[in-house]
Amino acid sequence: MQNPLVPPSPQDSRSGPASERRFDSGPAHPYLAARRNHSVTDESMNHLDALEAQSVYILREAFNKFDRLGMLWSLGKDSNVMLWLAKKAFFGHVPFPALFCDTGKKFPEMYAFQHRYSVEWGLNFVRRDCPPIEEIDPTLPPAARSAARKTEALKRLIAELDLQAVIAGIRRDEEATRAKERVFSPRGENAEWDFRDQPPEFWDQFKTDFAPGTHIRVHPLLHWTELDIWLYIQREGIPLVPLYFARDGKRYRSLGDMDITNPIKSDADTIEKIIAELRTTKVAERSGRAMDHESEDAFERLRSAGYM
Repeated sequence: MQNPLVPPSPQDSRSGPASERRFDSGPAHPYLAARRNHSVTDESMNHLDALEAQSVYILREAFNKFDRLGMLWSLGKDSNVMLWLAKKAFFGHVPFPALFCDTGKKFPEMYAFQHRYSVEWGLNFVRRDCPPIEEIDPTLPPAARSAARKTEALKRLIAELDLQAVIAGIRRDEEATRAKERVFSPRGENAEWDFRDQPPEFWDQFKTDFAPGTHIRVHPLLHWTELDIWLYIQREGIPLVPLYFARDGKRYRSLGDMDITNPIKSDADTIEKIIAELRTTKVAERSGRAMDHESEDAFERLRSAGYM
């Protein structure tokens, strides 16, 4: 039986400019039905069109500038939106590998989602195991140390594939340290990030010419908000891991490893209810992430060392 929260695989409509093209996600899908019933206002539709166009431009600019490019796929809502945008930007095809650094601790629903959609979306899926916790900096707090396994796995994957740039689905509104990021963000030889020395990006003029050997992180969703993400998911009918939807009074607002991610109290079991909840909530998006409640500088240390 088809999971009502996960629509069928999209097909490229091949009509109109790429930034305006939509994908057919099957007949009578509830998300698209809601769109037809004008549950999203014309004003928000225009806002989403502008966000979509800017992200498509960033993805195409990255593809034009870097010969060896990869995209991180965490299986969460943001990276699914990012892959959807890539399919729009490149005529239904994602022309670079989807990278997955596997801690071995993801939720079963996340692995099921990965197995299904890596095939249905025709992805060049590259999975690598994260190193054991014993190889990670022991001075980090426990949850941050566990999360740092992904940083080390990504560094090794970048070296293995000789990637010039990696696309990541972070947003400025997620966390204070990420608010300091740039769309095209240079990294050091070991993927370290110096947030005090970042190029200016005024009026969407992005610096894409860097010294040879500089590694770049590209952030096409940096200017989106959590509410934007959900409105776009509603509009486009983008598949999701069902853990985002409430069950027994709880749901996951942000997905990570099972042992360091907790659900929030919520009765929002549909996209419409989640959007309504987000319009009034005062709870931080990453409130269920254990590492965000550890030492004050733990997340900044992770980001400076190359964390996603």
